[in-house]
Amino acid sequence: MKINHTFFQLKLILIGILLFQIQFGFSQETENSALYKIIMSKDSLLFNIGFNTCNIKQFEDLLTEDFEFFHDKDSISDKGRFLKTLKNGLCGSPTTYQSRRELVDGSTEIYPMYKKGVLYGAIQIGTHRFYETSAGKPEQFGSIAKFTHVWLLKNKDWKLARSLSYNHQMTSSAPTKSNLFDNDDLTEKWLKENKVPALGIGIITDGKLKQVKVFGELKKGVTAPYNTIWNVASLTKPITAITTLKLVSSGKWDLDEPLYKYWTDPDIANDPYLKLLTTRIVLSHQTGFPNWRFLNKSKKLDFKFKPGTKYQYSGEGFEYLRKALEKKFHKTLEQLASKLVFEPIKMNDSQLIWNDKIDLSRYAINYDNKGNAYEPVKNKTANAADDLLTTIEDYGKFLCSVINSEGLSKKVFDDMNAHQVTTKKDKYFGLGFEIYDFGNGEYALSHGGADQGVQTLFFILPKTKQGLVVFTNVDDGYKVYKDLLLHYLGENGQKLIDIETK
Repeated sequence: MKINHTFFQLKLILIGILLFQIQFGFSQETENSALYKIIMSKDSLLFNIGFNTCNIKQFEDLLTEDFEFFHDKDSISDKGRFLKTLKNGLCGSPTTYQSRRELVDGSTEIYPMYKKGVLYGAIQIGTHRFYETSAGKPEQFGSIAKFTHVWLLKNKDWKLARSLSYNHQMTSSAPTKSNLFDNDDLTEKWLKENKVPALGIGIITDGKLKQVKVFGELKKGVTAPYNTIWNVASLTKPITAITTLKLVSSGKWDLDEPLYKYWTDPDIANDPYLKLLTTRIVLSHQTGFPNWRFLNKSKKLDFKFKPGTKYQYSGEGFEYLRKALEKKFHKTLEQLASKLVFEPIKMNDSQLIWNDKIDLSRYAINYDNKGNAYEPVKNKTANAADDLLTTIEDYGKFLCSVINSEGLSKKVFDDMNAHQVTTKKDKYFGLGFEIYDFGNGEYALSHGGADQGVQTLFFILPKTKQGLVVFTNVDDGYKVYKDLLLHYLGENGQKLIDIETK
């Protein structure tokens, strides 16, 4: 009877919170508030130290004496039963089995509870994942679940009084976010709130472009169409890379042949390092060049280190490769890319130069974060590193061709996916693509683009043949990435975020 009575009380508390929110608006604490920080510190003690290291004392200290735990798969436990199960079960043999809890970033909501104006408790709502490690085996995903915690202020200290764990799912792709991007009206509202003029999304499943979504406006009052044309900045580089790798696959170009045989930039003509430059070194960003020569005080190209010895992102390297290719084949990069990439894949709305073929009525004007428009970049000569004009559909087709290794030999595809150089922990550059290593043989290929009024990004997972491509037309469009990764790539999206933010 005690448990039933308590459960009834808990339901009343939760209903009360809901009614309070409806009547007065959401009273959720901000991440900077003192209450939010206190509850999150207690959560960390309870799980990061207590649960994840089997430090039972943390639970003994942080749980109220009348603590109750409600689990949708395992009934109800009071404090005694809960601690006994923890000691003899999950923590019974930490050398042969261990469980780890991870709070889903951005999922936590905390609401204060008052009685006659005095703070006495807090409701914590969130989503957490659980991972399992067995002796001799790598860590595996276990489940994902939602939770609600009732914290009470007891003698000036916060104690956990009630815990509900529910909606357990045993799949790593279990959703961690709302259906925001599945609801067009909600998405449009979200974009306006975040001041993102236009957003393009491409979803790849089973190696095929399954969905294209475009939201927002090209300019005030003009809806962005399905086939909006975007400047995608450095997402140009993978186009140049695949164009080159297709030439390598057909035996017409050598990854490791010195480029000076075809092109030497006058700025480095007398530097012996120039003979070390190869296509492999360019595509993996190991040239030693700055990103752009205009960043140098002299405005001239130079080497910052010996080519092939470390990583430094460089657009100049790709331009160097372009000039070598054009000298060798007596064709422009635009012509080479059209023949080897655009035409075979039917990327009919893609080009590397600005000309009269562009349908300006579909062009996504670029903006700063105050809503001021930038003048479009109008290249008359193709830039191997920047300013590709394309659509979500076209670029999605391109990424599908990469996933499916179309036009690439097995050796070249393997080289493209190999860790050519380390950029940070679990992150590398292959040939033309960044590589995020999830462990256990799983990985993602990626590239991003950032220019004035441009933020673009894609991730593709060759093993599962999944992918996501995102285009925005505003300086701070990157703020949409996290929600999109979690929504469309689920657990793998979280892994990407974890690697990037380590």
